[in-house]
Amino acid sequence: MTAKNETGQAQPDTPVLTEDELKAVAAGEPVVPQDEQDDDVHGDEHRKRTVVVAEDESVNRMDLVAILEDNGYEVVGEAANGEEAVELTRKYRPDVVCMDVKMPRMDGITAAGVICDENIAPVVMLTAFSQPDLVKQATGAGAMAYVTKPYEESKLLPALEVAMGRFQEINDLLDNVERSENELNETRDQLRDAEEKLKKAQESLEERKLVDRAKGLLMDKADFSEQGAFRWIQKTSMDQRIPKKRLAMAIIAKYGDQKPDADDER
Repeated sequence: MTAKNETGQAQPDTPVLTEDELKAVAAGEPVVPQDEQDDDVHGDEHRKRTVVVAEDESVNRMDLVAILEDNGYEVVGEAANGEEAVELTRKYRPDVVCMDVKMPRMDGITAAGVICDENIAPVVMLTAFSQPDLVKQATGAGAMAYVTKPYEESKLLPALEVAMGRFQEINDLLDNVERSENELNETRDQLRDAEEKLKKAQESLEERKLVDRAKGLLMDKADFSEQGAFRWIQKTSMDQRIPKKRLAMAIIAKYGDQKPDADDER
């Protein structure tokens, strides 16, 4: 639809703000076009999974990189030893790491342990052949899955998905635990605050009862009016810097249990 200006001339279509955009403007927030919002929502769905490949044999590393790239992964780093693998993983924080077991300078299991301890990315171990002791060591270091050589898509790709899935599940669990701990701490703080308020309320009520009793004794024993007795307690408490509760208790101790005089007994 083409809008017209005051002179009746046609002017180009202008975008109309949606209800959500109008609310954003009213709140002083920037207006994000809908197409950009859609890009943000679906961006992760189209993003390539990133991988760091650690393999000391260049031919094997090239084969592994080719398999990954052919299947939609983006290899962001290639390492020839464990130290490089750790450095690249820290730098790029990939979605997953493919780590050979046998490597110079730092072996793959040690490197995997560092990466997993820092909770940077899931690690898939690459072994020349299936050895129970190596698999056990790799699992103990925190590896999420392992693949035996030679590399095959049917083995490698499912292992990557399993590792990333387990890593996400573990982090979700850790987030839930942290959230629960925070909620528990908040509840404890609220309970402590409530206990403090209750304690203060009880002390205030006790003080008021004692002051009322002391006020009544001053009226009875010292011929104070009700207002005069209260003012005396209040002023004496302020002038002598004595808490009203303590002053009231002293008045009660002096006048509360007085024995009648001998003349009164006669």
